[in-house]
Amino acid sequence: MRTKETTEPSWPVFHEIVVMGGSAGGFKVFSAILSALPLDFSLPILVVQHLIPGDDGLFYRHLASTIRLPVIEPCDKQWIKHGHVYVAPANYHILVEQNGTIALSVDDKINWSRPSIDVLFESAAQAFGEQVIAVLLSGANADGAAGMLKIKEAGGLTIALDPATAEYPVMPQAAIDSGAADEVLSAEEIGLRLVKLGSYKI
Repeated sequence: MRTKETTEPSWPVFHEIVVMGGSAGGFKVFSAILSALPLDFSLPILVVQHLIPGDDGLFYRHLASTIRLPVIEPCDKQWIKHGHVYVAPANYHILVEQNGTIALSVDDKINWSRPSIDVLFESAAQAFGEQVIAVLLSGANADGAAGMLKIKEAGGLTIALDPATAEYPVMPQAAIDSGAADEVLSAEEIGLRLVKLGSYKI
């Protein structure tokens, strides 16, 4: 485990939401991390995985078959519930709003992607600031680095997959190189970290 901070804060930060992003090589890592979370995990999780336009729910159904938490492909303006995993549908950006709902958008692609990780991360930074946990996983482009930096600047906790363990290291390495990552961890370490952070009841 490599971290920029060597000690925990003297008081707990009560996190409200987890946002996660990945691209090429992401499915195995999402599955490994999220399968470590118990049924009583207390935080909602929003996920962007770069998908082909014709995915038709295949990714979220596969993910749902591998983890204990309920997995949902949300509708626009759907309320976010604790302990649920919300997966961006193919060809839609997903955003989190301050009132606790999800917004879906067909705005232009960002980093050649829709859904875009940057779009989700930047919306989470604006809506929840220091109460966000952001996790960036395997991928072959830099989507997510700019959004993760916004979360870091807002005081949130940012975690990048260790590039040495990533099938495609470009994405987490871009976040590390930009200074956006507070912690650099393996998939197993990320799962354990989320379990610990999610044990604070809100």
